[in-house]
Amino acid sequence: MLARPDAYRCIECGLPYRAAGFRYYQGRLENGAAYWSDRGMLCSPQCSLAHHRKRAAEGTPRHEPAPDPFEVQPLVRR
Repeated sequence: MLARPDAYRCIECGLPYRAAGFRYYQGRLENGAAYWSDRGMLCSPQCSLAHHRKRAAEGTPRHEPAPDPFEVQPLVRR
C-alpha cells in the first residue's frame, strides 16, 4: 500500500501532522493538534510563539480563539 500524504502540516515549519515531534492535545493523536490558529495548525509551543510574533508584526493578531480545525463547523445561512 502507498502511504497517503498528510494534508495537515505546521504552518510555521512545515512539519507534517503525525510526524515525530508534533504535539497533540493531551498527548493523543486522535485528540488533534495541541496548537492552532485561524490560518492552520502549529506543531509546538515554539512554532506557536513564532506565529504569534509574526502576526503581531503584521498587525493581524487574533482577539478571540480560533475554532478547532478538527471540529465540524455549522453552516451559516445568509
